[in-house]
Amino acid sequence: MHDERSGAVTDSKVPDQKELEKELSDYLSKKYGDRIKIVSPVMVPREETSGEGSQSGGRKKTADNVAFGMKPEELESFLDEYVVRQDVAKSILATKICTHFNRIRFSRNMKRRGGQELVGQIKNNIILVGPTGVGKTYIIKLIAQKIGVPFVKGDATKFSETGYVGGDVEDLVRDLLYDAADDIELAQYGIIYIDEIDKIASSHSLIGPDVSRSGVQRALLKLMEETEVDLKVPHDPISQIQAIENYRKTGKREKRTVNTRDILFIVSGAFTGIDKMIRERTSKARIGFGGEVEGKEIPSEILREIKTEDFIKYGFESEFIGRLPVVAVFDELSVEDLYQILRNPNNPVITSKKRDFRSYGIEVRFEDEALRQLAQQAQIEKTGARGLVSVVEKALIPFEKKLPSTSVSRLLVTPELVRNPAAELKRILEEGGAREADARFAAAVSSDRKSLQELLRAKKEEELRRYGLDLSADIVDMVHEFHVQLGMEMSRALDEIYTMGLQVKTYEKTFLQKYGLSVQFEDEAVLEIMKRSLESGDGATEVCESLAREFEYGLRLIKERTGKNDFILSREAVLQPEAFLNELIKQHFSEQGARQEIRESMTRSRQEES
Repeated sequence: MHDERSGAVTDSKVPDQKELEKELSDYLSKKYGDRIKIVSPVMVPREETSGEGSQSGGRKKTADNVAFGMKPEELESFLDEYVVRQDVAKSILATKICTHFNRIRFSRNMKRRGGQELVGQIKNNIILVGPTGVGKTYIIKLIAQKIGVPFVKGDATKFSETGYVGGDVEDLVRDLLYDAADDIELAQYGIIYIDEIDKIASSHSLIGPDVSRSGVQRALLKLMEETEVDLKVPHDPISQIQAIENYRKTGKREKRTVNTRDILFIVSGAFTGIDKMIRERTSKARIGFGGEVEGKEIPSEILREIKTEDFIKYGFESEFIGRLPVVAVFDELSVEDLYQILRNPNNPVITSKKRDFRSYGIEVRFEDEALRQLAQQAQIEKTGARGLVSVVEKALIPFEKKLPSTSVSRLLVTPELVRNPAAELKRILEEGGAREADARFAAAVSSDRKSLQELLRAKKEEELRRYGLDLSADIVDMVHEFHVQLGMEMSRALDEIYTMGLQVKTYEKTFLQKYGLSVQFEDEAVLEIMKRSLESGDGATEVCESLAREFEYGLRLIKERTGKNDFILSREAVLQPEAFLNELIKQHFSEQGARQEIRESMTRSRQEES
């Protein structure tokens, strides 16, 4: 037995698994009915895979891998690669988020030296203001991935003060722990993003008096300051199962909590109508002696005048807004902005479609004018960048359904296709896709390469110099393949390319040690090995090992017959090893024969003279 008042174990006997299952099943059945069941013989609170929900560039997130020391300009440069426009918002977010994590690093170092935290320290929690589809969620996800911290998104409308509608606000912290793969220390450095925060303003009540919007604000206020969130709660059967399982193993009751002191809170909303409040306030300030009444202004420019008093008038409590000291305003996207998003080599809309078709063995390219037409159609949707997904899917779904069952291996998205997908699909099926191999497809490939090359040159020039890489068409194509196939960011792709090059050069030494033969791959041969590695999924070293098995006998034969021990391996040697070796053997044996004839002729001449 367990004394609930003292927390002491009064009976040394620990229940076995069957007893626990029965007790827990009875409890859950009474509380939740038949919806919750215990699966025997193993209780599984959450399926976990290595790195699931905690990957950053392919590495598993841990507290040791968090980029606490990142500089604002470094993060802003990274965001520029992915996010079109929004320069002011990117600058604010990069600066304040980097400061947040650098301050955590500073505090950790200070504690190690015996220092103390400052009382009343203000955290850089942030409000994002802007219409839907301008990239608010996307940019925060990118930042969390780059820094290497867990990320959780929630909608403010789904929470209530007490948790009886939708859920408890503290569930956000528990979800953060899931994303951190149950690493409490890492979860305490995470980012919680709450969308539609404008919907819990007290003047915008949509449900009724039973669910107080001010109550939700107060519940969030507690989290945004500093509190200990208990991981075991009555309304969460999973946490109950985890606690019971832990007790079964250890015989002890352990209270697990997450401290929210270093968790960064970012909230966002469209704040519809707040621009009128701002205009009214600023107009009153301008009217007077020598004052002027402003005409029409761009909404985003009006929003840049936003102040705390506007949020309070909108329906937020002053204490709540006081815990969100940083405001970043996002601009509405124009047709040109949407077009630039589609042209960006890193944009997930086009990259995802390329990957969808690539999974069927079909290469997709987009003409520039087709991208512009898609942007124009998306603008009509009035949902910002979200409209891009809708119009691209609408144009390509017929092809995604039909082409995998045909021999078509390439698809060019043209203005004609965007305007009339059905007619273009009919033409392609009748022609067997032959027209997609013409100059227009090659021009689209060249345009994609040029866009990526420009982006690499603008954003990665320092890295390219450090790696000693020339920005050749082959390098650009490999970066593109890494990005499309594996979803790698460009810096990681460059890392992979550089690493593969080192592996090839290292294998040259291995070949000498293993076979006693000195080989050197020409630069073009190295590039071919890299391409083969990317295509096959094998490492560059494994590709070299495979080639070595084909080269070893022929090169050894040449060494035995001619004494030659230094060989230069060209691009042809990688593409057609057997043909290359035959030509090499023929060449050396021919040279050896010619030298033998010269020696014999010189010997006869000397004999005749004597």
